[in-house]
Amino acid sequence: MKLQTAAKSLSGTIRVPGDKSISHRSIMFGSLAKGVTKVYDILRGEDVLSTMQVFRDLGVKIEDKGDVVEIHGVGFEGLKAPQNKLDMGNSGTSIRLISGVLAGQGFEVEMFGDDSLSKRPMDRVTIPLRQMGVEVSGQTDRDLPPLKMKGTSSLKSITYQLPVASAQVKSALIFAALQADGKSVIIEKEKTRNHTEDMIVQFGGEIQVDGKEIRISGGQEFTAQEVVVPGDISSAAFWLVAGLIVPNSKVVLENVGINETRTGIIDVIKAMGGRIEMTDIDPVAKSATLTVETSDLHGTEISGDIIPRLIDELPIITLLATQASGETVIRDAEELKVKETDRIQVVADALNAMGADITPTADGMIIVGKTPLHGATINTFGDHRIGMMAAIAALLVQDEEVVLERAEAINTSYPDFFKHMEVLLNG
Repeated sequence: MKLQTAAKSLSGTIRVPGDKSISHRSIMFGSLAKGVTKVYDILRGEDVLSTMQVFRDLGVKIEDKGDVVEIHGVGFEGLKAPQNKLDMGNSGTSIRLISGVLAGQGFEVEMFGDDSLSKRPMDRVTIPLRQMGVEVSGQTDRDLPPLKMKGTSSLKSITYQLPVASAQVKSALIFAALQADGKSVIIEKEKTRNHTEDMIVQFGGEIQVDGKEIRISGGQEFTAQEVVVPGDISSAAFWLVAGLIVPNSKVVLENVGINETRTGIIDVIKAMGGRIEMTDIDPVAKSATLTVETSDLHGTEISGDIIPRLIDELPIITLLATQASGETVIRDAEELKVKETDRIQVVADALNAMGADITPTADGMIIVGKTPLHGATINTFGDHRIGMMAAIAALLVQDEEVVLERAEAINTSYPDFFKHMEVLLNG
């Protein structure tokens, strides 16, 4: 598709779609709780719909009534063996977290996904699950999907130090530990998003978190809740960057989730001199209104323990850095290589094709700004964040075309992305 170019300004107020991580987990915990869980403002992107369908295949009644999704929970013991293979679509969150859920089930399943998911390694989950007594096998020594798994009702507890900073791996092991005998201990490499831990407490469970050490007892039961999903800061990130780099812009984003494990992009924007304001803060919902305006930006270094707090935002942060004076260095982000694409290489290739000056490294990128961008043809390779990054970059291009191939990938997390762009362009 041809992308909108040569934006003169962006202005207006929008509400980004519900947080993808919380939407996934609300379905999972709702399914594993007793009673009817009601979820409001859920994201209906393709990844979350994959999770919803998988739990239906596992015997959970889930009703989407438009303004609310109602989940008739069955508890861990109420899940049923599926009649078919479980389709995870493009969703790494679905396959990894649901692997943990199914670890304590005594039936066999096969989980598969699309071409992109089939290239993503699952060994970081399968290795500890095997230690807990699960039979699981995938393709190659990295356990690429499809995965065949047989859980066990006598799951062993585990003490496990995560070799990577990954909320998905951590959450998979938490779901398994909730079904294991005794108490499990999970030790993070770096603190990652804590939506799973928060939701355990919300649904009436118990979990102990002390710094990077997490302790969970098996045999817990959950009670149905009402969940209001805040807006996804990963989706808001595209408009935050757009508002900072498109001339004469002011963008207001309502009801954005500001969970402390997810707000690294706000810290980076401030470090680069961006004009950003946070108002209407709701400490219970962990949400706020974010307002950005066109800014003179300068380079910075992004590394260390902030990386897990903005790992999904790094593609659009890279675009931000191309419009900042001086050098921006991203380090310690090797996890980008095992996302929907190798995001280090694909982001660098896409933006360099548009005139940026980016050098990929083993664990990040070196971005030299400020660089004007020009037309190009960009392929998402099925990665939604590459598509949205390219669409924001195109707004800076004058008098040339930007063509996006496989644009449908954006529907994975943000089906209304281009509608919201029109709102801001016409503001």
